[in-house]
This record gives sequence, structure tokens and C-alpha cells, in this order.
Amino acid sequence: MQKQKVYAVVGPTASGKTALSVELAKLLNGEIISCDSMQVYKGMDVGTAKVTAEEKQGVPHHLIDVVSPESEFSCAEYSALAKAKIEEIAARGKTPIFCGGTGLYLDSVLSANEFSDAGKDDEYRALLETRSPEELHAMLTEVDPEAAEATHRNNVKRVIRALEIFKTTGVTKTEWDRRSRLAEPPYDSLVIGLNFRDRETLYRRINLRVDLMLEAGLLDEVKRLDTPEFRAGTASDGIGYKEILRYTDGLCSLEEAVEEIKKASRNYAKRQITWFARNGSIRWIYPDDCPADEEKFKFIVNSAVNILNIK
Repeated sequence: MQKQKVYAVVGPTASGKTALSVELAKLLNGEIISCDSMQVYKGMDVGTAKVTAEEKQGVPHHLIDVVSPESEFSCAEYSALAKAKIEEIAARGKTPIFCGGTGLYLDSVLSANEFSDAGKDDEYRALLETRSPEELHAMLTEVDPEAAEATHRNNVKRVIRALEIFKTTGVTKTEWDRRSRLAEPPYDSLVIGLNFRDRETLYRRINLRVDLMLEAGLLDEVKRLDTPEFRAGTASDGIGYKEILRYTDGLCSLEEAVEEIKKASRNYAKRQITWFARNGSIRWIYPDDCPADEEKFKFIVNSAVNILNIK
């Protein structure tokens, strides 16, 4: 049986993924599936650089505005929704195209990453949530030392998930990962990556994006979202939101909050680049290979067309 063809556009924040994915969707008769862990939240538009109606250019977008900001949303939930969207889009005779910078979400769909489908135990999870980060990490070290070494003790959510996987399946997360690497991928995928050879160019783009977010009303957006329920959820920890909340709480100046957003965004971009660099099959495009600024987008699109062998 022939596998479903799936494309993806990935890369660090502010690298130009949205514009390229829309252009490819027009060329490939495609629809776009977001793989951004923050754009799933309703009402968090400015701070997540959510694609606008104008930017969509009539191309359908999916898995944006899926849950309320007060809700929890997991990678496993994303994976299930994304796989269903692939089927829906293909059934309409269209081409599924992923776009976003959350590598974990994309990997959960394109690789045979079965652990995301592993069982859940809400009672056990609630018990774990009463333990300290140090206790949880020690528990994980005992049952899955490799996963513990790869996971910082302060990443409580991931530590708990690894413990839950072992509790419900009897198989460690490390073993699930090993099986995933050996298993046959479910789709025939081709991933294009956008990045800049000159890191300072990317950082300038990130800083400019943050300034534009402030102009577009990020402060008002955070104030509107600010409720006890929002603060209790993981969405409030998103870059741009937690820093502005520190400002509204009187813990720093607005200027300091903006600089922290820029710094956190740059650090996030580094982590994204590191994540995607592990995937040797990604076909990279570097916009700064084109010296003329006014020609960069044309260069990016033409490079992608050549990679995809679009006639």
C-alpha cells in the first residue's frame, strides 16, 4: 500500500515558515496543519504570531485555536488530531503540509513514535504531581536512567510522562524511543527547513518580531487573558506571556519585560535549531544565501520548488 505523501516546513521562530508554507500550499493544492504548541490555544494570537487571514491567502489552516488557554494540551493529543487531519485533507484530494517550529509535535506524527499513544493513568499522575522535582527525577533514574539523564529535573511534565509510560505499559520511554526509530514511518514525508547561516540575522528578525508584537497589542492581549485559571495552566508559561505577567505584577519594567521576551525567543530559536539538526533528512534553505533582500522570498520559493521537484 502506497504511503500518504506529507510535506512540512520547519525551522526556528521568525525564519519565514508561514509565508513559504502558504506558497507551497498554493503550488501543491495543499492545506496547512500547524505544528506549533502555542498556536493551539484560542485567543493567544499576538504573542504566538498566529497566522492572519491575510497571510493565509485563502489556504485552509488546521490545528490553530483548538483549546482554551486554561486547558492542558499534550503531544499525544496533538498527534491524534494531526493524523486525523491528514486523513481528512487527503480524502478531499488535497496535500497535507505541516508548518511550525515545535519539533516534538511534528516528530510524533511523522515518525513511528508510538510512546505518544501509550496509556494514561490519571490517578497515578495526580499522585506524582504531589512529589517534588527531585523525588520525581530520582524515581525516573531508578526505572529509566537514560531518560532521566536526558531530561532536566525541572522539566516535571516530561519526567512525569516518562514515569506514567513505564507504569501503564511496563516499557520505558527509552525503549519506546528505540522501537520508534526501528519502526517504519507511517507517511512518505519530505521536510524543508528554513534557517540563517548568519545567526545575528535571525536574532535581528526575532527582535523585530517582538517589537511588532508590542505594537500589535501584546500587552492588551495578556491583560485580557489574565485570570487565575489562565495562570494555573501551562499556556501562561509561553514566551511573551510570562514576561508580560511579570510586568503587570509590578516585578519589572515594560522595557525589562520586552528584553526578556527577546532573550527567551533567541534561546528558544537555538533549541529549535538543535532539535531539527538531529534530523539528517531535512532539506535546508538558507535565505541569506541570496544577497539581494528584495529577491529573498523568490529565492526561498524557487529553492523549495527545486527540492520538491515541482514542475
